[in-house]
Amino acid sequence: MDDAEIMGSINDFNEAKQVIPGGVNSPVRAFLSVGGTPRFIKEAQGAYIIDVDGNPYIDFVQSYGPLILGHSHEFVIKEIEHALKKGLSYGAPTESETKLAKEIVLNSEGVDKVRLVNSGTEATMSAIRLGRAFSGRDDIIKFEGCYHGHSDSLLVKSGSGLATFGETSSKGVIADVAKHTLVARYNDIDSVKACIEASKNVGVVIIEPIAGNMGLVPADVGFLQNLRQLCDKHNIVLIIDEVMSGFRASFKGSYPYYKVVGDLYTFGKVIGGGMPLAAFGGRGDIMDLLSPVGGVYQAGTLSGNPIAVTAGLATLSVLKKDLSVYDRLESLANRFATGFSQLAKKYDVPLVTAVRGSMVGFFFNDTSVKDWDSAAKSDTQFYARFHSKMLDKGVNFAPSQFETSFICTAFDNVIIDSVLEKIEACLQELKSE
Repeated sequence: MDDAEIMGSINDFNEAKQVIPGGVNSPVRAFLSVGGTPRFIKEAQGAYIIDVDGNPYIDFVQSYGPLILGHSHEFVIKEIEHALKKGLSYGAPTESETKLAKEIVLNSEGVDKVRLVNSGTEATMSAIRLGRAFSGRDDIIKFEGCYHGHSDSLLVKSGSGLATFGETSSKGVIADVAKHTLVARYNDIDSVKACIEASKNVGVVIIEPIAGNMGLVPADVGFLQNLRQLCDKHNIVLIIDEVMSGFRASFKGSYPYYKVVGDLYTFGKVIGGGMPLAAFGGRGDIMDLLSPVGGVYQAGTLSGNPIAVTAGLATLSVLKKDLSVYDRLESLANRFATGFSQLAKKYDVPLVTAVRGSMVGFFFNDTSVKDWDSAAKSDTQFYARFHSKMLDKGVNFAPSQFETSFICTAFDNVIIDSVLEKIEACLQELKSE
């Protein structure tokens, strides 16, 4: 597309930059990793988003995961409209909150109780505070390449040595906070052991069992099972971050893939059906440390917002009616990944793919991707060119090599095959440049 075809987005972006830092409310949306102008969206339906200039795009972002039913699902919208007439927020308990909490508890292994919050960042921050209180220890371990939100304890990257304490990855995070976070290597149990030995005060380990923020990098089964055993041995609280994979990789999240039960969990995205909603939960004895029962304080004015809860309940109810939908979504994801791999081989383009349920990832990389170090070897410049050309052809992938793509129920074989045709045309053009 030339500038004339996206002039509305260009104008909107320039105007936004006058009043919003960088013109966006979340950094990746600024297109800094891929270049060009971010599309400003006016509406969306099913598998498509439509920008302010009227250009439609097949959408593999799906709001970064929540919209497993696609954009503007008829039943979800209907339920939200019904709830809107009753009020936007009460600052008081509702029956709907309990219903959603029950859905999460009943369909999640190892979760006895949950508390609803507004974002994944809030969920992970609160779970870590709770884990520290239960363990009585200050230090935590996270994994390089896993993203758990932007709270101070988690904006930490690996230090200069394998078992050193982390260094801040954002200005404004003070060293006295970062010093309590150690960073281990994903899928490397020896690096976790080294961190535990170096600290001697680790109370919490937090991990994405299916990492989605360094691209899609699933944990090895043996690694996650060994991590569980290691936490048991050292009385460490294991937090399994299912903000992205919960009710997305399967209706029971990561559990069917690993059979590993955490002490605490965090959820988000799908459980809010596209509205701001998340949760943390887990063992009853740990959760009961929360105020007003225990001494760990956490609160939120809009926690359990009735409109967000309604969207989440509507989404889960649609999924529960026919759980075979997960098999269909995974089949579509595999169709995309297999077709893409075949095209990449045809045009001699290095490519690595991964699929977990309706989550699909791809790297322009010639090595197996198991952790952040291997993911970082991907050709980000090639991805930027690929992204731009695919956007011009009406396909929206995330504006970063290190994000996950998502399949929704509005996708079908026809859509997937049309995307693969566009990918082939794109690869032909890129290889001829």
